Amino acid sequence: QVQLVESGGGLVQAGGSLRLSCGTSGGPFSRYIMGWFRQAPGMEREFVADINWSGGNTRYADSVKGRFTISRDNAKNTLFLQMNSLKPEDTAVYYCAADTVWSMSMSPRAYEYWGQGTQVTVSS
Repeated sequence: QVQLVESGGGLVQAGGSLRLSCGTSGGPFSRYIMGWFRQAPGMEREFVADINWSGGNTRYADSVKGRFTISRDNAKNTLFLQMNSLKPEDTAVYYCAADTVWSMSMSPRAYEYWGQGTQVTVSS
């Protein structure tokens, strides 16, 4: 079973950038579809982006298209989320997730494995 550990969160001003990483173990990493989700206080967990096994297919929430980029390095068993032009509404705990099935649904329920999350705070 895969284990996921997020890093790279922090406090940034609006318009700034952050790069999140998700290290994995217990793979093989290339077997898993990987996704990023986020959850703001009092809100449901929501889809941000996901990427298929090879990295050749990606999907994004409309709210982050053109600002965020998901990528993976299968040789280093690591998932990334480059976040640019950050907005205060991007403030949330960001989670990486893994599953072996590429689902049409982008619901959190489509993912079996989860990290503990990393806090991203964007100040105005």
